Order: sequence, then C-alpha cells, then structure tokens
Amino acid sequence: MLRLYAFIIVFNTALATALLIVPLARRLSLRFGVTSVPGGRRQERVAMPKLGGLVLFGGFTVAVILAQFIPIERGDPYEVFRLAGLILGSAVIFLLGIVDDIFGLNWFQIFLSQIFTSAIAIVFQIFIAFFNNPFTGQQTAEWAPIVTVALTLFWLVLMMNTVNLLDGSDGLAGGIALIAAVVLFLNSAVRQSPPQTSVSLLPLALAGALLGFLIHNFYPARLYMGGSAWFLGYALGTLSIIGGAKMATILLVMGLPLMDLGWQILNRARHGKNPFSGDRGHLHFRLLDYGIFTPRQLALVYYSICAFFGFLTLVTASQMFKFIAFAFMLVCIAIGFVAVGRISALQEDGGVAPRSSSSA
Repeated sequence: MLRLYAFIIVFNTALATALLIVPLARRLSLRFGVTSVPGGRRQERVAMPKLGGLVLFGGFTVAVILAQFIPIERGDPYEVFRLAGLILGSAVIFLLGIVDDIFGLNWFQIFLSQIFTSAIAIVFQIFIAFFNNPFTGQQTAEWAPIVTVALTLFWLVLMMNTVNLLDGSDGLAGGIALIAAVVLFLNSAVRQSPPQTSVSLLPLALAGALLGFLIHNFYPARLYMGGSAWFLGYALGTLSIIGGAKMATILLVMGLPLMDLGWQILNRARHGKNPFSGDRGHLHFRLLDYGIFTPRQLALVYYSICAFFGFLTLVTASQMFKFIAFAFMLVCIAIGFVAVGRISALQEDGGVAPRSSSSA
C-alpha cells in the first residue's frame, strides 16, 4: 500500500508544481523577451513564450527530492549518489538551454555543452557498462572504461538532440517524452521482479511534470519548452540507464524520431550542408507543410506509433522479440520516409508549394 501512496504523492506533486509554475514561466518569458521569433523555423505568427522548461525542470526536481523522504526500500547503494548527478546534470543542461534561448549558441557550443553535461552523469556513476545481447538473452561482460564512457556520451547526446528535433510542432516532444516516461515507470514498478520502487519514482516524477506542461503545450500551444528540450532528452537518457539499462525500451518508443534524426543528418551531409543545422526537412515539418496532417493529427499519430512500440516492451521479456520489433519498425519508417518524399516530389513537380504552418 505504501508503494501506491508513493506513486500518488510523487506524480501529483510533479503535476501540481508544474501547473503552478506555468504562469511564472509565461510571465518571465514575456518580461525578459525569451520568446520565439515570428516566422522562424516553426513559422509562428506571433512570438511565443519559451521558458516552458522551467515547468518541466521545476516539477521534476521538486517531486524527485520529495520522493527521497518517502520511507520505501532502496536496493541500490549508489542511488543517492546517482540522484545527485541526475539533478546536477539536469540543472546544468537546463541553464544552458536558457542561455541558448537568450543568446543563441552555435552548433559547436551546443555540442560542447551536451558533452560536458553527459560527463557529469558519468562522474556520478550513471553510465552504460553492459547490455543484454538479443541473440543470447544474456548480459554482456562489462566493457573497458573507454568504451563505457564513449557509449554513454553518445547515448546521452543522441537523446538530447532527438528530443530537441521533435520540438517542432505543438505537443509533439512533450507527448512522446510522456509516453517514454510512463513506459520506463511501468518497466521498473511492474515488470521488474522484485519491483524497483524507488527507481520507478524518477520517471513517474518526469511524467507528472510533462503532463502539467503538455496541458499548455498541446495544440494550440501557449508555451514552448525552448532550449530545455535538451533537459528533457538528458532526463530520459539518464533515467533509462538508472532504471537498469532500459535503452531498448527507449529505442522502441522513440524509434521514429531517432531514425528521422539519422536520416536528416545523412541527407544534409549528402547535400553539403552542416549536419547540425536546423531546417524544415524533418518528417514532422514535411507532414505539416504538405498538408498531410494538421498539428493535432500529427501529434496523435506520433503518440500512437510510440505508444504501440512502448506497449510491446511491456508485454514481452524476450530481447530477440524486441530486436525484431525494432528492425520491423525501422523498415516501416523507412518506407514511410520514401512515401513522404515521393508525395513531396509530386507536389513540387505539379507546382504546389508547401504550405506554411503557423503552429508547426
């Protein structure tokens, strides 16, 4: 019964804190001019407040700290130490996101910021030491430190940039991150035997904060997360490690945006562009620009795809099944990319210009 009370307290604390911070975030955004540029990459008609990350970070942090005072069993002797790294790293990347919103960092400064923040996680024992082999079902032996560090840096930077690219349409990044957080929570609280109750409270806190933010970010959005999308990616990446290397779970839930990121990096490099530059080439932008979906429909379709594959991770313990499901998902997404590219080419050949989306 104590576990249920812990879940209720942490989730509601995160949700209530997030909702209470929303007016403050909007007021500070407008007061100090931390707003989006009308007609920019998202093509807004009016400037939008961008300090929504304050809602996410505040709700998450308050709930996580409160969770440490709940008398539940804690099986990991390094849990408090890792928690300190999670909060410190989250605070650093959250502040760097605000710096980017105000001053605008170039791609190299952003990359260094992400590497630095990921290094904080590693110092505090949040790293990938092994993974479950899908062909044998067994854990690999622990890797050499240099491999562990390199893989952890890659994973966390990948997650930060994946969530950041998703933040291009109302409710898209927040909703998918909410699904990922819920799946991580259920994995730790329900599927693990024995349950990892104390660990499960961390993604649950993030889910509560995300729900509070999403109420004001879903179409039509009244608040953006801005550069704090990095914080959200960092939180998901570190929580997947703290929760027992649940990277396969995140890969399945976020397979669509991850593949979109890789697709665009290769496509930009092929055309001689900076792979880290921003444009409207991402799949969600193209689906909006060519009128295939409205912003609301786009979010719901993405939610459905991510939730379906997240559900698969909960109903099977087979690593091979997850591997096959991930491969199948990649094939389906690749077919979808080709189809969207074909539709775009046909519309351009017919002289139909992409439409602008004020809410993209």
